[in-house]
Amino acid sequence: MDASLPAQPVALDALHTLLLSAPEVETFLCEVAELAAGMVGTVNSVGITVRYGGELLTVASRDARAATRDPSQCLDGQGPCLEALMTGQVVEVSDQHTQPRFEGFQARARAHGVISILSLPLFVDGTSIGALSLFSTVRANAFGGEVTREALAFAERTSTALALTIRYAEQVETSRQLERTLAARTVIDQAIGILMAQQRCDAHQAFDLLRRHSQNHNRKLRTVAEGLIARVSGGQPVAGHPFEQSPRA
Repeated sequence: MDASLPAQPVALDALHTLLLSAPEVETFLCEVAELAAGMVGTVNSVGITVRYGGELLTVASRDARAATRDPSQCLDGQGPCLEALMTGQVVEVSDQHTQPRFEGFQARARAHGVISILSLPLFVDGTSIGALSLFSTVRANAFGGEVTREALAFAERTSTALALTIRYAEQVETSRQLERTLAARTVIDQAIGILMAQQRCDAHQAFDLLRRHSQNHNRKLRTVAEGLIARVSGGQPVAGHPFEQSPRA
């Protein structure tokens, strides 16, 4: 085997370490690209494209060449990376000079000196949402055999880690949304208390007064409540205490 391979357990186990230090999905994938680049000796650059939020994005690249190649696939609707993502199958172009596939894409890739490409799908919950692409400018047939098997193992572990990272990011965003909702509720409750004292009314009537003012002046309910509190107290409303974030296990 011509391509040199480092000890795979080290690279694969490093993926789980990344989960502890890279809470953002994009940051995590950039680190994965760095690991993948060191996995095979004939790899010159690495690109990761994902389908996230309904769009195709090249969210990580090992170098500028990968960054310029993968977006061109998205524009043309063709290329090994997109085919791997869409079909969930491994796509290998062993020699761009002899394999007439992805014509528009190949012209640009050859201009960057790329000879061999290996694109591997990344799965979350059984659905292909991305692809990890390895590019070689060293020689034809840079991938295959043991190299491909090791790359497949790496992509499989990356998929597992990616699923966990995305779920964590979604949980963080849900927590932030809940925190913002509770903060707004606290401010509104303070304003209701002020109106109850001023107007000598109950909570339902006070809320109705606040709501009607919000509608009549086309302003958000929280904004109206904050303005009332500021006028009465001369200071900013207390929005409550933020949630305490526990460290990731």
